[in-house]
Amino acid sequence: MTGANNSAHARVKLHGMSSFPETTSTYCATLQRHAADDKRTIDVVNLDPAAEYFDYQPLADVRELIHIDDAMEDEDMRFGPNGGLVFCMEYLLENTEWLEEQLGDADDDYILFDCPGQIELYTHMTTIRQLVELLQRWNFRICAVFLLDAQFMIDGAKFLSGTMAALSAMVNIELPHVNVLSKMDLLSKTSRSQLDSYLEPDPHALLGDVETGTKWGEKYRRLTEAIGRLIEDYSLVRFYPLDVRDEESIADLLLTIDNIIQFGEEADVKTKDFENPDDDDDT
Repeated sequence: MTGANNSAHARVKLHGMSSFPETTSTYCATLQRHAADDKRTIDVVNLDPAAEYFDYQPLADVRELIHIDDAMEDEDMRFGPNGGLVFCMEYLLENTEWLEEQLGDADDDYILFDCPGQIELYTHMTTIRQLVELLQRWNFRICAVFLLDAQFMIDGAKFLSGTMAALSAMVNIELPHVNVLSKMDLLSKTSRSQLDSYLEPDPHALLGDVETGTKWGEKYRRLTEAIGRLIEDYSLVRFYPLDVRDEESIADLLLTIDNIIQFGEEADVKTKDFENPDDDDDT
């Protein structure tokens, strides 16, 4: 998700929303390094209270406010991993002054928020949506970035499942939304060629892949057709490939998100003074 503070002209980009938590941390670190090479500053805020390691220096770390172990080891609460994560996010929302203080009020901030990987937070719970509404009250423009592992998306059934998860998050959070197929660098050439048909999916073609030659496909054919029609009727889900080894791939994705949040539109136009040639030079 991405946002911008209109009053302070800050640009904040909130990334996360993935079933694979390590993906978002790698993604944030990759974009931060890419921006640094381009003489541009991108900060990262860790919002995952269960994070064990990430390859970036965070602007703020929610674990300083509350750690998932605090919820799981408390003798009164005794939460499991999922319940503990939800409790930590709710605790963050009850202590928003901490987040506001950590973000500060500097102009032209561009921040990635590394979010937890628990999919329920985005598909049907209200926790992340409340966080979004909080940032919007602080006048931030926001774009959601939903990461899916490309290795799990090379057949019709898995792709329909991932597409439905992305669509659920889009409908629940109601933000400008970018869906990313990450870990493209780990795919074989054969698998990568298969993904070409999934970047702008044709539900009817994918339904054919699901139904062909399986008893499950025949039994639940009508259900699968209904899912395909739902995806087609909304016509909202498309995917952008991301190869972290390819600087052009990273730059293209970053440019797409920059355009969505209108990053840099209020920057001053750079001008350069030119000296008129002397009359003597013409002779």
